[in-house]
Amino acid sequence: MKVEFVKDLKDGSHVHDEFIVASVNKCVSDKGKTYLNITLQDKTGVIPAKKWDVLDDDLSLLVPGRIVEIDGDVTLYKNALQMKIVSVYKVDEELIDLSAFRKVSPIPLNEMEEKLERYLASFKNEDVKLITNTVISRFYKKYVTYPAAIKIHHEFGSGIIHHSLAMADLADAVAKLYPSVDRDILVAGALLHDIGKTIEYKDLPVPEQTVEGKLVGHISLMYAEFKKIVDELNIKSEVPLLLEHMILAHHGQLEFGSPVLPSTREALLLSMIDLLDSRMMVLDKALENVKPGEFSERIWAMDNVSFYKPKGSK
Repeated sequence: MKVEFVKDLKDGSHVHDEFIVASVNKCVSDKGKTYLNITLQDKTGVIPAKKWDVLDDDLSLLVPGRIVEIDGDVTLYKNALQMKIVSVYKVDEELIDLSAFRKVSPIPLNEMEEKLERYLASFKNEDVKLITNTVISRFYKKYVTYPAAIKIHHEFGSGIIHHSLAMADLADAVAKLYPSVDRDILVAGALLHDIGKTIEYKDLPVPEQTVEGKLVGHISLMYAEFKKIVDELNIKSEVPLLLEHMILAHHGQLEFGSPVLPSTREALLLSMIDLLDSRMMVLDKALENVKPGEFSERIWAMDNVSFYKPKGSK
C-alpha cells in the first residue's frame, strides 16, 4: 500500500515506496557509463530520478506505465527535487491500487457530468442541440474520463471534460458581452473541440498517444468522425459547417496545428478561450509549489518566461 506521495517528498528524504514509471531514457555519461533518466509519478505529481548503476533487471522493470517499488534518496538540485534510485523491485500487480497513481480532475466527476447535462439542455438552436448531444453521446464514456494531454495541460483523468466545461463557462460569459456572437455555436464548439483526443490518447495510468494520434492528430480525427455523424443526421442548415470550422480552427494558428485559421467570430473566440484556459492551467501548475515572493522555473509552454508569485498569494 502506497504511503509516501510525491507532493510530500523533501530534501534528504529516504524513500521506499511504489511509483509509476512515467518515462525512461537511457543515457551515457561523459565517462562512457550508462545511466537512466527517469520520471516517477503518482496521483500528486512527478519527480525526476536517476539510476546510476544500471543492472539488467533495472532495464526490464523500469518500463513506462509500470508500477515499481523504489528505494532511493531525495535531494535538492538546482532548486528542484530529484531522486537518486538505489534499487528497484517488482510489485505484485494484484495488490496495486491504481487510484494512488492516476492523476484525476480536482472537480468530482458527478459535478462535471451534471454541469454538462445543463449545457446540453440549454441550446435554443435545435440543430446545435441535436448535433452536440449526438456527438457527445457517441464518445461519452471516454469524453468524461480521458485526459486532455500527456504533459502540458489537463493531463489527468477527466481532463477533456474539465477543460471543455471551463471553456464553456468562459464562452457563455463572453457571449453575454457581445450580442453579435452566436452563443449556442460558441458553447457547442467549446464542448466539442477536443473530443478527438478520445481517439488520440490511450487512457492509461500514464497517458500515451495511439498510433492514430501520432500519425493524424486529434483535430483531423475529430473532423472525420464529426462529418460521419452530421451526414447521418442529414441536417440541411449551415450549423454543421460552422461547427466543423470551429473544430478545425480551434488551435488558432497554422503553426499550432490548425488546418485553417479562424474565420468566424465564434471560431476566433473559441481559439482565444482555448489558449486562455490551457495557459492558466499551465501557470497554476508551475506556481503550485512556488513560495510567495519567488519566481517559477522558466515555462517552455509560456515563451520560456519565469512567473512571479506575489507575496500573500495562497
